[in-house]
Amino acid sequence: MEPHVLTVFAVAIPLVLLLTFVMWVVFRNLPFAQGNVFKASRFSRGNRLFPTQVAVTPTSVVHYTPHWIGAHEHSIHMAHVASVRVDSGLLFADVFIETTGGTGGIRCAGHHKADADRMKLLVERYQSEYFRSEAQRPAR
Repeated sequence: MEPHVLTVFAVAIPLVLLLTFVMWVVFRNLPFAQGNVFKASRFSRGNRLFPTQVAVTPTSVVHYTPHWIGAHEHSIHMAHVASVRVDSGLLFADVFIETTGGTGGIRCAGHHKADADRMKLLVERYQSEYFRSEAQRPAR
């Protein structure tokens, strides 16, 4: 092979690998669901490459952590949420969502304070709506 062909391969292969890596990281960080999805800050501990995400829907709270291959997803139905606690630090806030069973709660760190407060507000609102609709159903 000629020297200029080897040079092209020496530049092209690392460039393709770098582009593949960047695209992998970008696509792994897209919101995993529609609606109210809150992503932790990349500047917080444990969220540098694949920040954790929390989706709050009218029926559940879903904690989603992407990994290199696959993801970890933890879902709690709105009826099983016992409390939501927000611990605010200097820059970021940690959100703790505890269950009525006492185990298996959600702990997500590194969210912006406004996002943490919005998560808490949405959970409380959706819980109120859920239990209000349960109370209005006729007894069987």
